[in-house]
Amino acid sequence: MNFTLRIWRQAASDTRGGFVTYAVEGVSPDISFLEMLDLLNDRLVLRGEDAIAFDHDCREGICGSCGFMVNGTAHGPLRRTTVCQSYMRHFRDGDTLVIEPFRSKAFPVIKDLVVDRSSFDGIMQAGGYISVRTGSAPEAHSILVPKLAADRAMDAAACIGCGACVGACPNASAMLFTAAKVSHLALLPQGQPERRQRVLRMVAAMEKLGFGACSNHGECEAVCPKGIGLEFIALLNRDYVRAGVTERVRPIESV
Repeated sequence: MNFTLRIWRQAASDTRGGFVTYAVEGVSPDISFLEMLDLLNDRLVLRGEDAIAFDHDCREGICGSCGFMVNGTAHGPLRRTTVCQSYMRHFRDGDTLVIEPFRSKAFPVIKDLVVDRSSFDGIMQAGGYISVRTGSAPEAHSILVPKLAADRAMDAAACIGCGACVGACPNASAMLFTAAKVSHLALLPQGQPERRQRVLRMVAAMEKLGFGACSNHGECEAVCPKGIGLEFIALLNRDYVRAGVTERVRPIESV
């Protein structure tokens, strides 16, 4: 298979970038998208050119490290699939593929397709945890959790923090990520003592870090590789309204 790739190249965060066109020939239909970029990088290095920088780690759709836009869609055209799990057989021979990084003020470009997603860490540090000391692991049946709540909490906890929701959203909102991290604790008994402060702090951190507001376009749900739904944003909004009526955000140190 042969492809024409238009790839965003940017040497550093403080330099101007632009698209560069590459012809990649002799691509096996059975290799992954990232392996195709590996093939291109090998050829660039042999020509004495700078390899294309992109994030990757497990390459099994688990870690959330990889991520960029393919023809305007986060992770590419396949639903519920990370870019590392997309294979070249899913594209047509001769296709032109436009590859660019996620675009967001909160995700500044580091180099080429690599963006700084540490702002997600800032949201988590604001409240995505349970701070109560519980000692050793309790017996499994000591706190009863309804199956429906457990299932929904597991659905929310499936979020891998890849950032596709931000890249796809026209407002560059991190609402789906934040909602998943808020909800998977809010749905469990262990998360109740800090539930209201958690949602207030995490939403405040999201706004402070430069993410846009959610306007319910639904693009985040469409590109999420784990299929996390908009119902978690609705749950976050309900918790946020209730918490806003009864509480003010307290400094983390005083919680």
